[in-house]
Amino acid sequence: MILLFLPLICLAILGLRYYTHMLQLSSYQFQGYFRFLRTNWVKPLFHLLFMISVFMAFAPVPVIKGIQLVAAIAIFPILIGLIIAHFPRKAKKKFVVTDRVKRLFITYAVLALIMVLVPYIVVRILSGDEPYTEINSMLFALFGMVVYCGLLPFVTALANLINKPIENRINKWFIDDAKRILKEHEGLRIIGITGSYGKTSVKYYLTTLLSEGFRVLMTPESYNTPMGIVRTIREHMQPTHEIFVCEMGARHLHDIKEITDIVHPDDGIVTSIGPQHLETFHSMENIISTKYELLDAVDEKEKAEGGKQEGRHLKFVNYDNEVIRDNMKYSDAITYGMSEGCDYRATDVMVSGAGTTFTVTAPSGESAEYTTRLVGEHNVQNILGAIACANSLGIPMTKLKMAVRRLQSVPHRLELTRHGNVSILDDAYNANPNGAKVALNTLALFEDCVKILVTPGMVELGDKAKEYNTAFGAQAAAVCDYIILVGNVNSAEIKKGALDAGFDPERIFVKNTFGEASALMYELDAGREKVILLENDLPDNYK
Repeated sequence: MILLFLPLICLAILGLRYYTHMLQLSSYQFQGYFRFLRTNWVKPLFHLLFMISVFMAFAPVPVIKGIQLVAAIAIFPILIGLIIAHFPRKAKKKFVVTDRVKRLFITYAVLALIMVLVPYIVVRILSGDEPYTEINSMLFALFGMVVYCGLLPFVTALANLINKPIENRINKWFIDDAKRILKEHEGLRIIGITGSYGKTSVKYYLTTLLSEGFRVLMTPESYNTPMGIVRTIREHMQPTHEIFVCEMGARHLHDIKEITDIVHPDDGIVTSIGPQHLETFHSMENIISTKYELLDAVDEKEKAEGGKQEGRHLKFVNYDNEVIRDNMKYSDAITYGMSEGCDYRATDVMVSGAGTTFTVTAPSGESAEYTTRLVGEHNVQNILGAIACANSLGIPMTKLKMAVRRLQSVPHRLELTRHGNVSILDDAYNANPNGAKVALNTLALFEDCVKILVTPGMVELGDKAKEYNTAFGAQAAAVCDYIILVGNVNSAEIKKGALDAGFDPERIFVKNTFGEASALMYELDAGREKVILLENDLPDNYK
């Protein structure tokens, strides 16, 4: 009997590792995790089939003739299949065994003990000294383990729910410690950056430019959540730092306020507002309100100081962004962009093989010409936002020239690399309707080349997903020579949009994995100059 527990324990360990990884990729949020279960229902279904097969095979009352035999035969093939299906495989984003994950596995173990020991003890108490008491108790304990494995995807969610109060208390301790560090750091200037797209690029560019005159700490990589920011403060903040550049991400209403309540920014930059994460925001109004929470916090800080230091707290907005322009909330915001009327305006933009040259005019009337190795209108906007902030904080326009020249592409955000006669535009980090359009516009800048798009499409757009992915397909049709779609999440919508726009059906392909797409993109028109745009790369919880 004990030997029967071994494959079940093996399934439990492997299965819990897999579902915990998916929970981790969903940022431990129930909405994202249950979306994953809905769209990847095959494994959860087989967990339930295994449980049902066991109970039907060992049912104490007769069932439909033949069904009991079929159920008994199916038990072990389903069990072995589930074990094999949950063996760890290479993931795009690796499973990280954090302290939170360790606490989850402790809760999993407790729940497993309850499921096994409670039936065992109850049967022993009820059976008393009857014959076969031990066998019956073990059998019911085995059934408890079967139920545990049958409901494994939901055990992960239950453990996450049970642990939530503990995680909240732990997070509060870390947050309070980060607040203490900032409070003790007198004279530190905190610059918050948010936006539907462009915020990470502006963060990197601004840090480079500000380093011409200040000691700067920025949130690394994509550490733009409350706990990522708290970790940066606790692990990297030094007394010598003069400026903290803090990227602020958001997926839900009031996410930015949660961050500003921790760091209390002196200045704020809103790089863009657009339809991203509509699945969790639910409306554009919620996105606009949340992004403006950064500037609200800057305004509140200025009022709290009684306006004693005029011009101390600065607000910057990308005035080329239509949503920002139509929803201007603060008349004292410093605008930047290529449109007329911007406080910091870029003109005379010229793109060549060596990069981009453009002229910036400041509110004072001073102007300077800048050159960067980066290409694309979006890069000019992002650099311009960094120039506006750095110059407003006292760094002369001319001193920023060399810093702009040194700027490098931010990894996976329209990062341009070259492999022989193939150029790769890597925009794999994320995709939203505006960002995808910008990426295609950048691809269109390359002349006399074969243009190939490789994409799984855009996600987290709620009920607008089909509409935006269909429009993306139509936009791609106007630019690309070939389109390679990855997976089945959005392929039908993108393909329909492209074909409806008149794209050649012989030049559009659907591949199951990025590996298959990668092989094909190098085979197409082999030997010719080509540019390949990698637009979005969905993590493993979007299969």
